[in-house]
Amino acid sequence: MSRARTARRIAAGAAYGGGGLGLVGVAAVGLVLAEVQFAKRTVGTGLGDPPRADGLYGSEFAALVAAGPDPDAGPLRLGMMGDSTAAGLGVRRARQTPAALLASGLAAVAERPVELRNVALSGAMSDDLDRQTGLLLDGEVPPPDVCVIMIGANDVTRRMPPTQSVRHLTSAVRRLRLAGAEVVVGTCPDLGTIEPVYQPLRWLARRVSRQLAAAQTIGVVALGARTVSMGDLLGPEFAANPREMFGPDSYHPSAEGYATAAMAVLPTLCAALSLWPESDRLELARDEDMLPVAKAASAAAGQAGTEVTPARGPWALLKHRRRRRVPAEDLAAAPASPASRGASTSPPRADTASPS
Repeated sequence: MSRARTARRIAAGAAYGGGGLGLVGVAAVGLVLAEVQFAKRTVGTGLGDPPRADGLYGSEFAALVAAGPDPDAGPLRLGMMGDSTAAGLGVRRARQTPAALLASGLAAVAERPVELRNVALSGAMSDDLDRQTGLLLDGEVPPPDVCVIMIGANDVTRRMPPTQSVRHLTSAVRRLRLAGAEVVVGTCPDLGTIEPVYQPLRWLARRVSRQLAAAQTIGVVALGARTVSMGDLLGPEFAANPREMFGPDSYHPSAEGYATAAMAVLPTLCAALSLWPESDRLELARDEDMLPVAKAASAAAGQAGTEVTPARGPWALLKHRRRRRVPAEDLAAAPASPASRGASTSPPRADTASPS
Protein backbone atom coordinates (compact mmCIF):
# COMPACT_ATOMS: atom_id res chain seq x y z
CA MET A 1 0.00 0.00 0.00
CA SER A 2 1.40 3.43 -0.94
CA ARG A 3 2.32 5.92 1.76
CA ALA A 4 -0.27 8.39 0.45
CA ARG A 5 -3.06 5.81 0.59
CA THR A 6 -2.07 4.66 4.07
CA ALA A 7 -1.91 8.26 5.28
CA ARG A 8 -5.39 8.93 3.85
CA ARG A 9 -6.77 5.92 5.73
CA ILE A 10 -5.16 7.04 8.99
CA ALA A 11 -6.42 10.61 8.60
CA ALA A 12 -9.90 9.40 7.68
CA GLY A 13 -9.94 7.11 10.71
CA ALA A 14 -8.94 10.03 12.90
CA ALA A 15 -11.67 12.24 11.46
CA TYR A 16 -14.49 9.68 11.54
CA GLY A 17 -13.75 7.79 14.70
CA GLY A 18 -11.75 4.80 13.51
CA GLY A 19 -8.91 3.55 15.64
CA GLY A 20 -7.89 0.08 14.67
CA LEU A 21 -5.53 0.79 11.80
CA GLY A 22 -2.01 -0.20 12.78
CA LEU A 23 1.31 0.77 11.26
CA VAL A 24 3.25 -2.43 11.82
CA GLY A 25 2.18 -5.99 11.08
CA VAL A 26 1.31 -8.15 14.07
CA ALA A 27 4.00 -10.69 13.19
CA ALA A 28 6.66 -8.00 13.58
CA VAL A 29 5.51 -6.67 16.95
CA GLY A 30 7.61 -9.02 19.08
CA LEU A 31 10.78 -8.23 17.17
CA VAL A 32 10.06 -4.51 17.21
CA LEU A 33 9.47 -4.47 20.96
CA ALA A 34 12.74 -6.29 21.61
CA GLU A 35 14.64 -3.85 19.41
CA VAL A 36 12.89 -0.85 20.99
CA GLN A 37 13.89 -1.92 24.48
CA PHE A 38 17.49 -2.40 23.37
CA ALA A 39 17.51 1.01 21.70
CA LYS A 40 16.10 2.70 24.79
CA ARG A 41 18.79 1.13 26.99
CA THR A 42 21.40 2.34 24.52
CA VAL A 43 19.98 5.85 24.28
CA GLY A 44 19.37 6.43 27.96
CA THR A 45 17.29 9.23 29.50
CA GLY A 46 19.62 10.97 31.97
CA LEU A 47 19.58 14.45 30.46
CA GLY A 48 17.70 16.23 33.24
CA ASP A 49 15.14 18.94 32.45
CA PRO A 50 15.26 21.27 29.45
CA PRO A 51 16.05 24.93 30.17
CA ARG A 52 13.17 27.36 30.39
CA ALA A 53 13.11 29.88 27.55
CA ASP A 54 9.85 31.75 28.17
CA GLY A 55 10.11 35.51 27.96
CA LEU A 56 10.41 38.50 25.67
CA TYR A 57 12.71 38.36 22.65
CA GLY A 58 13.71 41.24 20.40
CA SER A 59 13.07 43.92 23.00
CA GLU A 60 15.43 46.17 21.04
CA PHE A 61 12.67 46.52 18.42
CA ALA A 62 10.23 48.12 20.89
CA ALA A 63 11.42 51.64 20.04
CA LEU A 64 11.05 50.88 16.33
CA VAL A 65 7.46 49.77 16.86
CA ALA A 66 6.70 52.85 18.95
CA ALA A 67 7.90 55.07 16.11
CA GLY A 68 5.92 53.16 13.50
CA PRO A 69 2.37 53.51 12.13
CA ASP A 70 0.91 51.43 14.98
CA PRO A 71 2.75 52.54 18.13
CA ASP A 72 0.36 50.63 20.40
CA ALA A 73 1.07 47.26 18.78
CA GLY A 74 2.20 44.81 21.40
CA PRO A 75 4.67 41.96 20.97
CA LEU A 76 3.87 39.06 18.69
CA ARG A 77 2.80 36.08 20.78
CA LEU A 78 4.46 32.75 19.96
CA GLY A 79 3.34 29.47 21.54
CA MET A 80 5.41 26.27 21.50
CA MET A 81 3.89 22.83 22.13
CA GLY A 82 4.96 19.22 21.84
CA ASP A 83 7.50 16.78 23.28
CA SER A 84 11.15 16.99 24.30
CA THR A 85 12.19 18.24 20.87
CA ALA A 86 9.94 21.27 21.28
CA ALA A 87 11.09 21.66 24.89
CA GLY A 88 14.77 21.62 23.86
CA LEU A 89 15.92 18.64 25.92
CA GLY A 90 19.65 18.06 25.64
CA VAL A 91 20.99 21.64 25.62
CA ARG A 92 22.13 23.67 28.60
CA ARG A 93 21.18 27.23 27.71
CA ALA A 94 17.69 28.61 27.10
CA ARG A 95 18.83 30.46 23.98
CA GLN A 96 19.85 27.12 22.39
CA THR A 97 16.34 25.64 22.51
CA PRO A 98 14.31 25.60 19.29
CA ALA A 99 11.62 27.80 20.84
CA ALA A 100 14.15 30.50 21.70
CA LEU A 101 15.76 30.23 18.27
CA LEU A 102 12.38 30.63 16.59
CA ALA A 103 11.38 33.53 18.84
CA SER A 104 14.67 35.30 18.11
CA GLY A 105 14.35 34.65 14.38
CA LEU A 106 10.73 35.79 14.25
CA ALA A 107 11.62 38.99 16.10
CA ALA A 108 14.48 39.68 13.67
CA VAL A 109 12.30 39.15 10.59
CA ALA A 110 9.28 41.04 11.94
CA GLU A 111 11.43 43.74 13.60
CA ARG A 112 9.07 43.46 16.51
CA PRO A 113 9.33 41.98 20.01
CA VAL A 114 8.09 38.40 20.46
CA GLU A 115 6.58 37.01 23.65
CA LEU A 116 7.34 33.28 23.94
CA ARG A 117 5.35 30.75 25.97
CA ASN A 118 6.63 27.18 25.76
CA VAL A 119 4.33 24.53 27.26
CA ALA A 120 6.02 21.51 25.64
CA LEU A 121 6.68 18.55 27.91
CA SER A 122 9.46 15.98 27.68
CA GLY A 123 7.98 12.53 27.21
CA ALA A 124 4.68 13.89 25.88
CA MET A 125 2.59 12.03 23.34
CA SER A 126 -0.16 13.56 21.25
CA ASP A 127 -2.75 12.91 23.96
CA ASP A 128 -1.01 15.59 26.07
CA LEU A 129 -1.73 18.28 23.47
CA ASP A 130 -5.19 18.92 24.92
CA ARG A 131 -3.61 19.90 28.25
CA GLN A 132 -0.94 21.99 26.55
CA THR A 133 -3.52 23.78 24.41
CA GLY A 134 -5.47 24.60 27.53
CA LEU A 135 -2.39 26.20 29.09
CA LEU A 136 -2.09 28.53 26.10
CA LEU A 137 -5.79 29.33 25.72
CA ASP A 138 -7.46 28.94 29.12
CA GLY A 139 -6.10 31.94 30.94
CA GLU A 140 -6.15 35.69 31.28
CA VAL A 141 -3.40 36.22 28.71
CA PRO A 142 -4.39 36.59 25.04
CA PRO A 143 -4.04 33.53 22.80
CA PRO A 144 -0.88 33.21 20.69
CA ASP A 145 -0.69 34.81 17.27
CA VAL A 146 1.08 31.71 16.02
CA CYS A 147 1.85 28.33 17.54
CA VAL A 148 4.48 25.73 16.62
CA ILE A 149 3.83 22.08 17.48
CA MET A 150 6.48 19.33 17.33
CA ILE A 151 5.05 15.90 18.17
CA GLY A 152 4.96 12.28 17.10
CA ALA A 153 8.16 10.47 18.07
CA ASN A 154 6.80 9.13 21.38
CA ASP A 155 3.57 8.11 19.66
CA VAL A 156 5.63 5.75 17.49
CA THR A 157 7.92 4.36 20.20
CA ARG A 158 5.00 3.79 22.60
CA ARG A 159 2.77 2.38 19.85
CA MET A 160 -0.11 4.84 20.12
CA PRO A 161 -2.63 3.96 17.35
CA PRO A 162 -1.93 6.39 14.51
CA THR A 163 -5.58 7.35 14.10
CA GLN A 164 -5.68 8.29 17.78
CA SER A 165 -2.42 10.24 17.42
CA VAL A 166 -3.75 12.27 14.48
CA ARG A 167 -7.10 12.81 16.21
CA HIS A 168 -5.41 14.40 19.23
CA LEU A 169 -3.25 16.59 17.03
CA THR A 170 -6.10 17.84 14.85
CA SER A 171 -8.23 18.54 17.92
CA ALA A 172 -5.48 20.78 19.31
CA VAL A 173 -4.97 22.52 15.96
CA ARG A 174 -8.72 23.10 15.63
CA ARG A 175 -8.89 24.78 19.05
CA LEU A 176 -5.93 27.00 18.24
CA ARG A 177 -7.34 27.97 14.86
CA LEU A 178 -10.73 28.82 16.37
CA ALA A 179 -8.90 31.05 18.85
CA GLY A 180 -7.40 32.94 15.91
CA ALA A 181 -3.88 31.48 15.97
CA GLU A 182 -1.86 30.45 12.94
CA VAL A 183 -0.39 26.97 13.40
CA VAL A 184 2.77 25.31 12.09
CA VAL A 185 3.32 21.62 12.82
CA GLY A 186 6.73 20.00 12.67
CA THR A 187 5.69 16.46 11.75
CA CYS A 188 6.96 13.21 13.24
CA PRO A 189 10.73 12.86 12.73
CA ASP A 190 12.22 9.88 10.93
CA LEU A 191 13.25 7.59 13.79
CA GLY A 192 15.11 5.38 11.34
CA THR A 193 17.98 7.88 11.31
CA ILE A 194 18.83 7.47 15.00
CA GLU A 195 22.20 5.75 15.41
CA PRO A 196 21.35 3.44 18.36
CA VAL A 197 18.41 2.00 16.38
CA TYR A 198 19.45 -1.08 14.42
CA GLN A 199 17.90 -3.21 11.70
CA PRO A 200 15.23 -4.41 11.29
CA LEU A 201 13.78 -1.76 13.64
CA ARG A 202 15.45 1.00 11.63
CA TRP A 203 13.50 0.11 8.48
CA LEU A 204 10.25 -0.27 10.41
CA ALA A 205 10.85 2.95 12.34
CA ARG A 206 11.42 4.88 9.13
CA ARG A 207 8.28 3.43 7.56
CA VAL A 208 5.93 4.12 10.46
CA SER A 209 7.43 7.55 11.17
CA ARG A 210 6.85 8.71 7.61
CA GLN A 211 3.35 7.25 7.50
CA LEU A 212 2.43 9.12 10.67
CA ALA A 213 4.04 12.33 9.38
CA ALA A 214 2.01 12.14 6.16
CA ALA A 215 -1.22 11.48 8.09
CA GLN A 216 -0.48 14.41 10.42
CA THR A 217 -0.10 16.66 7.39
CA ILE A 218 -3.40 15.57 5.85
CA GLY A 219 -5.28 16.26 9.08
CA VAL A 220 -3.57 19.57 9.79
CA VAL A 221 -3.80 21.06 6.29
CA ALA A 222 -7.54 20.39 6.24
CA LEU A 223 -7.80 22.84 9.14
CA GLY A 224 -5.88 25.60 7.38
CA ALA A 225 -2.56 25.05 9.18
CA ARG A 226 0.87 24.38 7.68
CA THR A 227 3.36 21.59 8.23
CA VAL A 228 7.12 21.26 7.92
CA SER A 229 8.60 17.79 7.52
CA MET A 230 11.21 17.04 10.16
CA GLY A 231 11.89 13.72 8.41
CA ASP A 232 15.57 12.83 8.36
CA LEU A 233 16.53 16.49 8.69
CA LEU A 234 19.49 15.62 10.87
CA GLY A 235 20.28 12.33 9.13
CA PRO A 236 22.86 13.47 6.54
CA GLU A 237 24.45 15.95 8.96
CA PHE A 238 24.52 13.31 11.69
CA ALA A 239 26.32 10.86 9.42
CA ALA A 240 28.96 13.49 8.63
CA ASN A 241 29.21 15.18 12.06
CA PRO A 242 27.56 12.98 14.71
CA ARG A 243 29.29 14.74 17.62
CA GLU A 244 28.06 18.13 16.46
CA MET A 245 24.46 17.42 15.39
CA PHE A 246 23.31 15.14 18.21
CA GLY A 247 23.71 15.36 21.96
CA PRO A 248 25.48 12.95 24.29
CA ASP A 249 22.64 10.39 24.13
CA SER A 250 22.87 10.19 20.28
CA TYR A 251 19.10 10.69 20.20
CA HIS A 252 18.24 14.29 21.01
CA PRO A 253 19.74 17.08 18.90
CA SER A 254 22.64 19.18 20.07
CA ALA A 255 22.55 22.97 19.98
CA GLU A 256 23.68 22.80 16.35
CA GLY A 257 21.04 20.19 15.60
CA TYR A 258 18.28 22.33 17.08
CA ALA A 259 19.54 25.31 15.07
CA THR A 260 19.25 23.22 11.90
CA ALA A 261 15.67 22.28 12.76
CA ALA A 262 14.79 25.89 13.64
CA MET A 263 16.14 27.10 10.29
CA ALA A 264 13.78 24.67 8.55
CA VAL A 265 10.72 25.86 10.50
CA LEU A 266 11.43 29.61 10.64
CA PRO A 267 10.51 30.46 7.00
CA THR A 268 7.14 28.70 7.33
CA LEU A 269 6.53 30.33 10.71
CA CYS A 270 7.14 33.77 9.21
CA ALA A 271 5.11 32.97 6.07
CA ALA A 272 2.13 32.01 8.23
CA LEU A 273 2.18 35.60 9.52
CA SER A 274 2.79 37.07 6.03
CA LEU A 275 6.26 38.21 7.10
CA TRP A 276 8.47 36.15 4.80
CA PRO A 277 9.67 37.86 1.60
CA GLU A 278 8.85 34.79 -0.49
CA SER A 279 5.21 34.41 -1.47
CA ASP A 280 3.19 31.22 -1.65
CA ARG A 281 3.63 31.21 -5.42
CA LEU A 282 5.31 28.07 -6.71
CA GLU A 283 8.91 28.12 -7.91
CA LEU A 284 9.44 25.25 -10.32
CA ALA A 285 13.21 25.69 -10.16
CA ARG A 286 13.03 24.39 -6.57
CA ASP A 287 10.74 21.47 -7.47
CA GLU A 288 7.72 23.10 -5.84
CA ASP A 289 4.32 21.85 -6.92
CA MET A 290 0.58 21.84 -6.31
CA LEU A 291 -0.64 18.33 -5.55
CA PRO A 292 -3.60 16.56 -3.98
CA VAL A 293 -3.16 16.83 -0.23
CA ALA A 294 -2.37 13.14 0.30
CA LYS A 295 0.30 13.12 -2.40
CA ALA A 296 1.80 16.35 -1.11
CA ALA A 297 1.86 14.90 2.41
CA SER A 298 3.54 11.70 1.20
CA ALA A 299 6.16 13.61 -0.79
CA ALA A 300 6.92 15.91 2.15
CA ALA A 301 7.33 12.99 4.56
CA GLY A 302 10.13 11.67 2.36
CA GLN A 303 12.01 14.97 2.08
CA ALA A 304 12.93 16.83 5.23
CA GLY A 305 12.35 20.57 5.42
CA THR A 306 9.43 20.48 2.99
CA GLU A 307 6.45 22.72 3.74
CA VAL A 308 2.88 21.75 2.93
CA THR A 309 0.42 24.62 2.98
CA PRO A 310 -3.29 24.50 2.11
CA ALA A 311 -4.49 25.65 -1.31
CA ARG A 312 -7.95 25.42 -2.81
CA GLY A 313 -10.19 22.40 -2.25
CA PRO A 314 -8.35 19.08 -1.99
CA TRP A 315 -5.06 20.62 -3.15
CA ALA A 316 -1.96 21.72 -1.27
CA LEU A 317 1.25 23.57 -2.10
CA LEU A 318 4.55 21.74 -1.74
CA LYS A 319 7.12 24.41 -0.85
CA HIS A 320 10.90 24.36 -0.39
CA ARG A 321 11.58 27.77 1.12
CA ARG A 322 15.08 29.19 1.32
CA ARG A 323 16.51 28.85 4.79
CA ARG A 324 18.21 31.81 6.38
CA ARG A 325 20.23 31.53 9.55
CA VAL A 326 19.50 34.18 12.12
CA PRO A 327 22.67 36.18 12.96
CA ALA A 328 24.53 34.83 15.95
CA GLU A 329 24.19 38.09 17.85
CA ASP A 330 20.40 37.80 17.62
CA LEU A 331 20.38 34.20 18.81
CA ALA A 332 22.57 35.06 21.77
CA ALA A 333 20.10 37.61 23.11
CA ALA A 334 18.72 36.46 26.44
CA PRO A 335 14.97 36.69 27.03
CA ALA A 336 13.49 38.84 29.72
CA SER A 337 13.03 36.93 32.94
CA PRO A 338 9.55 35.39 33.18
CA ALA A 339 9.67 35.90 36.92
CA SER A 340 9.90 39.65 36.37
CA ARG A 341 6.50 39.53 34.64
CA GLY A 342 4.79 37.32 37.19
CA ALA A 343 4.98 34.17 35.08
CA SER A 344 5.56 30.79 36.59
CA THR A 345 9.16 29.56 36.50
CA SER A 346 8.31 25.98 37.44
CA PRO A 347 8.59 23.72 34.40
CA PRO A 348 6.16 20.82 33.99
CA ARG A 349 7.41 17.32 34.67
CA ALA A 350 6.73 14.14 32.73
CA ASP A 351 5.10 11.36 34.69
CA THR A 352 7.27 8.76 32.99
CA ALA A 353 10.74 8.96 31.50
CA SER A 354 11.03 8.97 27.74
CA PRO A 355 13.85 9.63 25.31
CA SER A 356 11.70 12.11 23.45
